[in-house]
Parts: sequence; structure tokens; C-alpha cells
Amino acid sequence: GFYANLLLTQTPEHILTQTNNKTEIFCELKKEHTGVYWYRWSQERQHFEFLVFSNTLGKATYGTKVSQDKFRVHEARSQSSFSLHISHLHPSDNGTYYCSVSQSSQLLLGSGTRLNVVDALPLPLKTTQTPVSKKPLQRITKSKAASRKGPCSPLVWIPLAVGVLLLLLGLVPTAHRLYRLRRRLWLRIHRQ
Repeated sequence: GFYANLLLTQTPEHILTQTNNKTEIFCELKKEHTGVYWYRWSQERQHFEFLVFSNTLGKATYGTKVSQDKFRVHEARSQSSFSLHISHLHPSDNGTYYCSVSQSSQLLLGSGTRLNVVDALPLPLKTTQTPVSKKPLQRITKSKAASRKGPCSPLVWIPLAVGVLLLLLGLVPTAHRLYRLRRRLWLRIHRQ
């Protein structure tokens, strides 16, 4: 099962930044864990991608074609706070980033951080200097996201897709054992 939950808090909700900058996404955990997974959902490519897993010893395992120069996971000494550093930003990095932990055969997902990388930041409308607010530019509440047209919002099917992927990956060793057992039986029958 998948749960957006109170056991992990992900911040910020939204990041708007320029090409070639770097950014950081935070994930705070309130329970024991073996490490943190980071995923990215690309709306443009309709693709959910595994980026990196960092265990409690600080060892990182990267997804296929994921640059170690671009993505780094940093961990606080308490082992309850992780951050994903993304450098050399480019519009192709746009997407929603999720931190995640595995807890008693369940995958717990953070609330997601939407990253928008643009070549030039929009200019403010007023010419007078106004203080920059630290609040996210756009908030999408769960009720708004769930009320989008169509039977399945991304809040429902993204965690579902990750679950199916993890289930399939879990079946690979079993399928391999069955293949070896079948081959052994076949060889035994044909030797007689």
C-alpha cells in the first residue's frame, strides 16, 4: 500500500528557479527507516523515474542514466532529515519530486515538490521594491488535485504505478528460481 502520511514531511511545495542554478528539497522523517528514495514525475513525458536511494550509512544507489554530478543526497546527523541537492538545472529537470521510505512492506510518499526551471524569471509587475515572500507561488490542495477532471488524478495513480513497479521487481528473483528449478527437472528427465 501507499500512504501520503504524517511520518514524513517534504518541503517546499513549489520551486521556481533559473537555468544553471541549483536547488534543494528537504525530507523530514519521524520514524526509523533504512534509507530514503527519491523519485521524479515528469508531466511532459508522462514518466515516473527512480533517481536515487540513500541508505542510513550514506551510501547512494542511482537510477539508470541518473547523473551523480547532478543529484546528491545529504543527510543530517540525526538521520531523520535528508535533502536532495539538484545542480546544473535545466528545463528538462521540471517535474514533481517525491521523497519516499519503505516501512513494513509499504511505500510512504512525501507530498511532492514541484520544480519549474525557466530561462528567465518573470519580472514583477510593480516598479517599487517589494519583499520576496517565502511562500510557494502556487498551492494545490489534495481536494483540488482530487477534483481534477478524469477518474484518476496523479495523486492516485502515481503511487499505484510505483507499487506495481516494486511488485514486479520483487517477482524477478522468484521467476528466476522457478526457471532454474524447471531447467533442473528438464535435465533430470532427459538424462534418464
